[in-house]
This record gives sequence, structure tokens and C-alpha cells, in this order.
Amino acid sequence: MKITLKLFLPILAVAMLVSCKKDKTEKASVGEAQEVAKVDSGKTYAVNTTTSKVLWTGTKPAGSHTGTIGLSNGSLTVKDGNISAGAFTIDMNSINCTDLEGDGKASIEAHLKGTRSDDEADDFFNVAKFPTAKFEITKVTKLVNNPDATHLVYGNLTMKGVTKEVGIKSKVDISDSGISVTAPEFGINRTDWGITFMSKNFIEGLKDKFINDEIKLSIDLSAS
Repeated sequence: MKITLKLFLPILAVAMLVSCKKDKTEKASVGEAQEVAKVDSGKTYAVNTTTSKVLWTGTKPAGSHTGTIGLSNGSLTVKDGNISAGAFTIDMNSINCTDLEGDGKASIEAHLKGTRSDDEADDFFNVAKFPTAKFEITKVTKLVNNPDATHLVYGNLTMKGVTKEVGIKSKVDISDSGISVTAPEFGINRTDWGITFMSKNFIEGLKDKFINDEIKLSIDLSAS
């Protein structure tokens, strides 16, 4: 029994390490804002705001919350078979928490929007002051030998009045009927956009009450 246990424990440790590596969300590249790609020619497609959405996950030591955010408008331009420009506007008033129901759901959605109380208005997204966020494409480059993505889409992401360029690995499918852009889950640091509420890197003494700085996002976009 002792021999078996000695053999089992290292195997378990390796398995847990491999599992953690697989579960780790890839961080998007984030840098200073760049010049937005201009629409000079090509065919422009309107983003379908009914089906397109951003999915989010926020985590803390005690657990996590998941949800969606809708788009209010957007367009993508294709030139020579590739996306050459585009932008979409995110409706921050549409923040939806999908893992809760009833009063708990209403409370966390109001807190994220900043509508729960005046004192909490700026904890997260303060939709009264910043009702929309925006992603504007700066450039798109092709990827090779990547099973999860065909392109790296760079764009200026503006939230709460702060703009940073974000590089997102995406699967892009262009056909005669339209375009689909799917970005597998990636992580951004919310504090890069000034959202520091309950961040242990900005507030001391939180112990295990902090909220992780990383927000996990994925994008499902269609245009026709």
C-alpha cells in the first residue's frame, strides 16, 4: 500500500499540473492605441446585432459569474478576400448575468452597470456615464498552423473612456453570404481600463475577498 501511494501521488501531481495548464486562459496582447484602419474600398457588411454577442466570465476565490453583452451596431469591410476594416459598438446596458436568477441576478447586473446605488456607480462600468464600449479594427493578420484561429485581429478597445489596442486570435470565415468571426476565450486585465474595484493589486487587506483582475471574454460575430 505504501509503495502504491508513493507511486500514485507524483502521478496525481503531474495530472493536476497538466490540467491547470490546459484550463489557463490565453491572455490577449494589450498595448497603446493605434490608428484605426480606414474604409477606403471593398465590400462592407452590417453586423447582425441579434445573433452577435460578447460572452464574459469574472472570477474570485469564492467562485465565478458568467454572462453576455449585446452589440448595438457594427460593420466589417472585406477587400481582396480579407477583413480590411471594421468596428462594432457594445451596448453596456445589455450586460446580462447567466448563472444567477431572481434577486441575485438583478443585483449583480445592477452592480456591474453601476445602477444599484450612487456609491457603487463607478465600481465597474458606470453605464449612465459610459453607455457603450467600442472595438475598432486597426489591422488583421493571417495565422498559420493554428488549429484554434485563422487570424489575429487587432483593434482599439474603448471602455470607460480608456482606449487600448487588443490583439485577439480569431476564426474568420468569409463567404458570399457574409462573415463570421469567432474569438475563443481570451483574457484581458480590467485594471488596464481603470476598473480597480476589489483588486488586490490596488487595495490592501482584501485577503480572499478580492476579485481577479482578469476578465475572460469570447466573441461571436456575424455580418451580412
